[in-house]
Amino acid sequence: MIKPTRRRVLKGFAATAVLGAMSSCVSSGTGTTRVVVIGGGFAGLTAARTLKALDPAIEVTLVEPKKQYIACPFSNLVIAGERDIGSQTFSYNNAVEQGIIHLPLAAKMIDPISRQVLFENHVALTYDRLILAPGISLHYAALEGYSEQAAIKMPHAWQAGEQTLLLRRQLESMPDGGLVTIVAPSNPYRCPPGPYERASLIAHYLMRTKPKSKVLIMDSKDRFSKQSLFEAAWQSEYGEMIEWQGLSDGAQVVAVNSNDMALVTDFETIKTSVANVIPPQRAGKIALDSGIADESGWCPVDALSFESTLAPGVHVIGDAAILNAMPKSAFAANAQAKLCAVQVVRLLAGEAPLKTTLLNTCYSLVGPRYGISVAGAYRAEGVRWRGVDGAGGISDADAPTSTRQQEAGYANGWFDRISHEVFG
Repeated sequence: MIKPTRRRVLKGFAATAVLGAMSSCVSSGTGTTRVVVIGGGFAGLTAARTLKALDPAIEVTLVEPKKQYIACPFSNLVIAGERDIGSQTFSYNNAVEQGIIHLPLAAKMIDPISRQVLFENHVALTYDRLILAPGISLHYAALEGYSEQAAIKMPHAWQAGEQTLLLRRQLESMPDGGLVTIVAPSNPYRCPPGPYERASLIAHYLMRTKPKSKVLIMDSKDRFSKQSLFEAAWQSEYGEMIEWQGLSDGAQVVAVNSNDMALVTDFETIKTSVANVIPPQRAGKIALDSGIADESGWCPVDALSFESTLAPGVHVIGDAAILNAMPKSAFAANAQAKLCAVQVVRLLAGEAPLKTTLLNTCYSLVGPRYGISVAGAYRAEGVRWRGVDGAGGISDADAPTSTRQQEAGYANGWFDRISHEVFG
């Protein structure tokens, strides 16, 4: 059982003054097995809650500086004016009621040698095992002229919250006949079909309110997820409003000028009314700072256990991990988290990790009542997660309108279920 003094200390841990007064090493002193989870999204919180459900005796600490989580899935509907940001916002109250300690601080570094998470003022939290789910960091420097400051004029809206609302406001204030340009990065990045769903839902908004406008996608690659389904839907639903240009078309953006609202390729400079610039991405900052990411910017792991190949005792899940065929999606992150929690409990008990298969389904909305999807099954083989031949696939290209409406309903049902499971 956790000592009451530890509970009081951790509840007040967010205050800098309290931090300065604390000892240099935070520990329960009970001999209890301690697992720290860093990151309170679909991966991290799922892992924390699954751990606690599997073994209530484990002391599970969730390190997450935010008091509320704003979900990226379905945030494109907020941008299109079809959903309120409040519907995307969740608290950690239920996790705390389950017995998970929520530590509302930003971790600075992980020391896998001493098995400590380091915070400011030399405060450290010890662990027996650590699950790292830091999500992504935006690699601003990879795109000349782009920065956090530039993102105020050219929002990425790839981390939900104020950026989501900023892009929404820009669309609202744009005059009819304006050009909305979406800059899509090269692989890998969070939510592969996300830019194309966004283009679809922005077009849905414009068709109703600013029908003379246009959406241009400037892509750093020549192929994208569910491309044939998206392109057919764009033509049937939005006519010529959406235009996609890929790498071979010379559309890769190499620099931006936010003051002039200009996007620069190797061949031309394009002025735009609204620029949604989605930059290249890497693992969350703490993974980079702690040496848990490799030269690719992502975190290599053992396929079966999710244990880092660079930091023993640290397991990496979700968007930050290199999981080969598995996409960086909320569905995949949730599935990985559940399996990772099982593997951690087994490893703590001296047992070998289980072998199993994971599934992923990714829904995309072309319109509020028009859904498409892709599904896959994945199996750990050696050091890699590989797709299972013959499993999964994409929506039928010739499906009737009723099927597209059903898939949109499935998408809504999936988000309601996963958000209730993780946060509710």
